[in-house]
Amino acid sequence: MTMSQQRVFFHHVKPYAVPDSLDELHGPSSGWVELSHSLYWAPGPRRFNLDDDYGIWRVYVSALAEGTLADVQALVNADRLVEVWDELVLPTRVRDLWEAQFPTLAAKPTA
Repeated sequence: MTMSQQRVFFHHVKPYAVPDSLDELHGPSSGWVELSHSLYWAPGPRRFNLDDDYGIWRVYVSALAEGTLADVQALVNADRLVEVWDELVLPTRVRDLWEAQFPTLAAKPTA
């Protein structure tokens, strides 16, 4: 396949918001969060509990994959992000961008 025949997908060019520093992430560390339609457009409730695994995964994946920088800063808590990073099912490019900006996220803890 030549270069001109390769397909370019939206996720290859979509801009994803990545802050300059984890210190910019001031989201709540617990409690309930309601996501806007721009972040979570699936049917059903858009309110999630950050104190349970599903809730934090849903909020963080939605914010990182769909949010603006302001969304990410308001919804994501730096300490909680580090805790759950390896459990988040993110688009490959999102994970790559965040790990390039914050190598500590990619570092695996030693046993």
